[in-house]
Amino acid sequence: MKRRDFILLLGGAAAWPLAARAQQPTMPVVGFLGSEAPDLWASRVRAFRQGLGETGYIEGRNVAIEFRWAEGHYDRLPALAADLVARQVAVIATNGPGTLAAKAATKTIPIVFQGGFDSVALGLVASLNRPGGNITGFTATAEELTPKKLELLHELVPTATTVALLIDPTNLVAGENLLSDAQAAARALGLQLHVLRADTASDLEKAFAELVQARAGGVVVAGAYFAARSEQLGALTLRHAVPAISDFREFAAAGGLMSYGEGLEGLTEKSRLVGLYTGRILKGEKPADLPVQQGTKVELIINLKTAKALGLTVPITLLGRADEVIE
Repeated sequence: MKRRDFILLLGGAAAWPLAARAQQPTMPVVGFLGSEAPDLWASRVRAFRQGLGETGYIEGRNVAIEFRWAEGHYDRLPALAADLVARQVAVIATNGPGTLAAKAATKTIPIVFQGGFDSVALGLVASLNRPGGNITGFTATAEELTPKKLELLHELVPTATTVALLIDPTNLVAGENLLSDAQAAARALGLQLHVLRADTASDLEKAFAELVQARAGGVVVAGAYFAARSEQLGALTLRHAVPAISDFREFAAAGGLMSYGEGLEGLTEKSRLVGLYTGRILKGEKPADLPVQQGTKVELIINLKTAKALGLTVPITLLGRADEVIE
């Protein structure tokens, strides 16, 4: 073999791995925009990864995930969303408070959300069956359940004339509609509604002190923000001897009087489904064609031990409707 041919052969051999590397598909990057601290979302992040895995995407193997956490400071969400857009992620997965921030940051990158709000009324999607844009996802039923929780509390504490509503003031996505629905339900029941706002542990302490001063006969806890704060809320309702109802079973288990909603289990399942939709979009499906799905599983949990401690008699009709009674 001539020296020139040998050199050309070596050059070609050296080029093969470079060419092979050039032909390797780029690993897609998913942006995960979380409104809370990561430790509060550990179970939901695991569920999200599970959903991705069900479509064949395993983090570190054929997909990367860029996490951005607002740590409960919702004012940080727009900058975090803009950062993910600048990173040119393939899909943005987010929850309620981050959805509007993601929508404002991009009209092209697909967004998959989970949240307890009316996505059509908020202008996020054209319709549930045909979202029509770059956004789709999964809604809980927090707004719809708030009037029902008010009714249940009134049924158990019929002598109360004033009831408090505890909401997260920083969640502008669902807060306005939730409050409007609760006020309408209170008027229909002939109740005065006293609104309490809290987005920190110390705010919760102050809110319950205010609740006592307002002589509220009960409190409705509304919003996903309070999911990870069920133990503190349960302890506060016991300490102040206040009948209360929340969305989460964990609240009733921690000493709260009642819970009515999908619970943390429902939120975790939504996170898995968000991962599933994210994987389907990575495979080529369009969010415009993926229907927004609504949660349907709702459970009523009554803590009979707390009811007795509060001197309340639970009507047989209400006990009969309960999915679980804690004694």
